[in-house]
Amino acid sequence: MASQAVPRPDRQFSRARAVRALLPCALVMGLGLQAAAQSLDNIDWHAASPSTNMSAVRVAGGVSADHANTPASVLAVVQGALRSVDHQNLPFVVVDKIHARVFVFNRSGQLLGAAPALLGLARGDEADLGVGDRPLSQILPHQRITPAGRFLAELDRNAAGQTILWVDYEQAISLHPVRSLDPQERRLERLASASLLDKRISYGCINVPAAFWRTVVLPAFHNTKGVVYVLPDSRPLNSVFTHLLRTTEKAVAN
Repeated sequence: MASQAVPRPDRQFSRARAVRALLPCALVMGLGLQAAAQSLDNIDWHAASPSTNMSAVRVAGGVSADHANTPASVLAVVQGALRSVDHQNLPFVVVDKIHARVFVFNRSGQLLGAAPALLGLARGDEADLGVGDRPLSQILPHQRITPAGRFLAELDRNAAGQTILWVDYEQAISLHPVRSLDPQERRLERLASASLLDKRISYGCINVPAAFWRTVVLPAFHNTKGVVYVLPDSRPLNSVFTHLLRTTEKAVAN
């Protein structure tokens, strides 16, 4: 199982990066908080199975999606990725920072599930150079950014032996189930909140519901790498995914 995978032997953690993987996204310590994290099973999120009762429609590019709840920007990137095979026939994730949601697709572009997410505290699409190697105490609030772009991702373990999905290894950005080290951050409450402002709390990592992680993300990336597309919240979409959107525009024109 993916949760039992061992770290790649060729991957070397710097001390700061290992700590970033362990702490900034508030990994839980203690049985009390672990029990609290399990309560996320009751949060309303799109189920992992394509057979869930969703208003699924077929759209150009072969992707099955929930038309009512999938933003146009997400569909545009998905269609572009499929047409250009930019996803390399791998499973992929689209992180919509504006709406604070994560969408997981299989290699054929079929929507496996979507869920709310917690993101970096600060708005912005580019992480400061070298931020992944800094101690947490030196990362200022305006530097706590979830960077936008295309990333090759894979499951691995952090310094605590917990499985995460590495998104941007150099900047120590990962996707993992929400956990809370500091009760004052109210991460479980924030994840369930309807307010988008509540979703901005992490040092840059992407936190998702525990049940969504267990039933959607882990199976999708089991024994395979994948691609993560993080949509911008400050820059225009076409400035980050120029090639993908041109691919979609050409297909529509034809």
